[in-house]
Amino acid sequence: MIKFTPILLALLYGLVMYRFSVWRTSRELDAQSTELADPMLRQMCDQMAAALDLPRIRVHIYEIDPINGLAAPDGRIFITRGFYNKFRDGSVSAAEMASVIAHELGHVALGHSRRRMIDFSGQNALRTALAMVLSRFIPGVGVWIAGILTSLLAARLSRSDEYEADAYAAALLTKAGIGVSPQISMFEKLETLTNARAGAAPAWLMSHPKTAERIAALRKLQDQWQIEHSS
Repeated sequence: MIKFTPILLALLYGLVMYRFSVWRTSRELDAQSTELADPMLRQMCDQMAAALDLPRIRVHIYEIDPINGLAAPDGRIFITRGFYNKFRDGSVSAAEMASVIAHELGHVALGHSRRRMIDFSGQNALRTALAMVLSRFIPGVGVWIAGILTSLLAARLSRSDEYEADAYAAALLTKAGIGVSPQISMFEKLETLTNARAGAAPAWLMSHPKTAERIAALRKLQDQWQIEHSS
């Protein structure tokens, strides 16, 4: 039991830190957000709500400049002020913005926030266990290697979540009559909008899949649905 105590403590620490992060994020979102009232985006949200048999989909504006969407742990959906400004100046269409909202709805519907809590705690315990084992054979660098390995695992799990949310969004957008094309065109614009450099980091170190790979996955889904519909 003594040997497992550090691992159990790491697991508990991960749970506590995740809960603290959720609490801090929720407070920040409460203080810096307002509900979206844009009529064009409201119409898009109403279409998606009807497809999901929901009375309404609430979306909030998070008052920060970086371009992003966010699914809060409590299930609320946010787009940043910077992203909304790109819609207002015509850089992003209403349908493309709807695809972002649909993606964040996917994270909520698929339980990714709850999964992230389990993943975070498990990875913290795994990091501790690996560090204990590796340090016996390679003292001094065992902790460093354990950190790298668990970071790679976390990135891979995060990329899997993104693919799942993309597929959910594609299905929802199709059912809502908006289609997958705006989702693809949004991805095609994303690197320019965020000033990201293609290939800036190895794909296996990134928490999100490469944009080209996400587009390819969506096109594959689109083709598959067209075949199923025509057969």
